[in-house]
Amino acid sequence: MIVIDDILVSDDIVEAQFVCNLTKCKGGCCEDGDAGAPLIDQELDEVNKSYEIVKPLMSKDGIKEVEKNGLYRYDREFGWVTPTVDNKICTYGVRDQKGIIKCVFEEAYNKGQIKWKKPISCHLYPIKKSKSRYTNHEMLNYEPREDMCSPACSLGAELKVPVYKFLKEPITRLYGEGFYDALDQVAKEYFNCDKKLKKQ
Repeated sequence: MIVIDDILVSDDIVEAQFVCNLTKCKGGCCEDGDAGAPLIDQELDEVNKSYEIVKPLMSKDGIKEVEKNGLYRYDREFGWVTPTVDNKICTYGVRDQKGIIKCVFEEAYNKGQIKWKKPISCHLYPIKKSKSRYTNHEMLNYEPREDMCSPACSLGAELKVPVYKFLKEPITRLYGEGFYDALDQVAKEYFNCDKKLKKQ
């Protein structure tokens, strides 16, 4: 376990390798789960502000679900989450011509229409953030789905990209550049991450 600024980081995040392979998984994490995407409190405002902008990009079923049950809902286990269509695909997910699920928030962000990219829980995946039951520490764990994410694990190993490097953008977005630089330093000095990758 790595400790940086009272944040506990699983060793797997620097030792395991991972690169999303959307051609294989088709963005399955947007529809496979027990609830929609977890939202932190500040993100509720982002969803409210962005909805009318992303609405034209959404599926008819997604719009129908939102207008019937709201932009987000509260789940007893996960807190605030995005709604889902028939307890499957996120209401803010749409399939492209190749069958890959795309996030309408990210699509609007890439077009310069909004400034918020997408829920941090989605951006960080397969890293999951949680609170320790026994202390005030935040915890970061590496939790890929065994079958769905196996192509990403294989591609990460082929390209020799550690999880934390693949997810540099969301880690930096959440905790800042100083935190990421400290994590990178730990990976290099204590886990010999770069040396191990060069030997493979």
